[in-house]
Amino acid sequence: MSAARSTPAAAVRLLLLCGALEGCMVGPNYHRPAAPTPVAYKESAGWTPAQPSDAADRKDWWTVFNDPVLNGLEARVEVSNQNLAAAEAAYRAATALVKEDRAALFPTIGLTGSATASGGGGSVSAGTGGTAGTTGTTSSRGVSSSYRVGLSGTWQPDLWGAIRRQIQNARAAAQASAGALANARLSAQMEVAVDYIQVRQFDEQQRILDETAAAYARSLAITQNRYNAGVAAKSDVLSAQNQLLSAQASDVDLVQQRARSEHAIAILTGQAPADLTLVAAPWSLVPPQIPAGFPSTLLERRPDIAIAERNAAAANALIGVQTAAYYPNLTLTGDGGFAASSLGKLFNASSTFWSVGASVAETIFDAGARRARVAQARAVYDEAVANYRQTVLTAFGEVEDNLAAQRVLSQEQGFRDAAAAAAVANETIVRNQYLSGQVDYTAVVVAEASALTARNAALQVQALRLTTAVDLIAALGGGWTSADLPKRP
Repeated sequence: MSAARSTPAAAVRLLLLCGALEGCMVGPNYHRPAAPTPVAYKESAGWTPAQPSDAADRKDWWTVFNDPVLNGLEARVEVSNQNLAAAEAAYRAATALVKEDRAALFPTIGLTGSATASGGGGSVSAGTGGTAGTTGTTSSRGVSSSYRVGLSGTWQPDLWGAIRRQIQNARAAAQASAGALANARLSAQMEVAVDYIQVRQFDEQQRILDETAAAYARSLAITQNRYNAGVAAKSDVLSAQNQLLSAQASDVDLVQQRARSEHAIAILTGQAPADLTLVAAPWSLVPPQIPAGFPSTLLERRPDIAIAERNAAAANALIGVQTAAYYPNLTLTGDGGFAASSLGKLFNASSTFWSVGASVAETIFDAGARRARVAQARAVYDEAVANYRQTVLTAFGEVEDNLAAQRVLSQEQGFRDAAAAAAVANETIVRNQYLSGQVDYTAVVVAEASALTARNAALQVQALRLTTAVDLIAALGGGWTSADLPKRP
């Protein structure tokens, strides 16, 4: 009786000891790596946006463009973009892995039950009479049964923190997956905005070309009449025809380019290209002024930086996982239940059984394999830290590039608009000079081509200012912050 009492008591003491030891975790604790962070953005010095838009700091940043059609397209990205759906599924898989790793902290318990029956038979000869004795045959048959129901358990206490480090790794990986989901969302939203700007740019270019082609047609008619009257050369007619046909060809080419951008928007919003038609609209988009904020906040606002930082945390945890292999593993086992030869006696007190056990395993020679795995884990961590710092530097570079573009293009816009107005005015003057015989038709061709080029250049700068605003918003994180990462996936 005393032995029976002492064995469970020893098991309880062992469990308490294991619980105390589980507070130990080998390997380095994680601290966010230092990254180069400037005090201020270089390209924002001396230039402050006149009316910075607060909408750029929100998650629905595209509303800064005040375009209802764009707003509707962006709304579809969240629910229909397939790349976003794939990233969301990857995040769910990563969170499930965290739960799987956490389950290793607890015992594994199984329920077993069995029922068996066995039997056999035979015969023995006993003699037949005679001088040697007598022989005969007897037989016996029997069936024996056994029944068993029990619980069995196995537990490997996390004495050195290998499982908890693995959970840290899985949790950081899940947070990185959440960052990837945010990054995929921002990327899709950005692409929709850029493609939409291109569609509206093509609409405006087509309007300019339609006006130009109409003007060229009038010039051709005038030149043809002058040729018929004998006051113009045939070459003037051919030059006018060439300009008109070239403008018409460019007009047709714009249709193909616009269709490609429209198809891209359809795919990004989860639609077949045949199901989306964007009606041509006049150019109404206005470039917004985007405030950059402070460089120190950028580390918390970009999903790709969060991904790189979480990858470093995950790699750091794996150092502890590999370091734990230096220490012995303890395995606890337990078994108990009921066993009887008849079903009616199965759950009697006299039919109970139990057993507990413990085993320890330690590797004493592996030819340096554990040391190599720890060294590999440290190298992977160093690589992740370098990638994190490079991601931060790239992010600052993207912000600086787009700040410079926003400032320079704003200044360039005034020059381009003035140049376009001057070229259009010069086109009218030269055409009138040609009609009065002061210049030949070559001057008209040059003036008309210059006017078309200047108008397209002014439009291109406007479109670049819009796409640069999108790029800058994305470079600043698109309203996302690291606080959006799940704390305990």
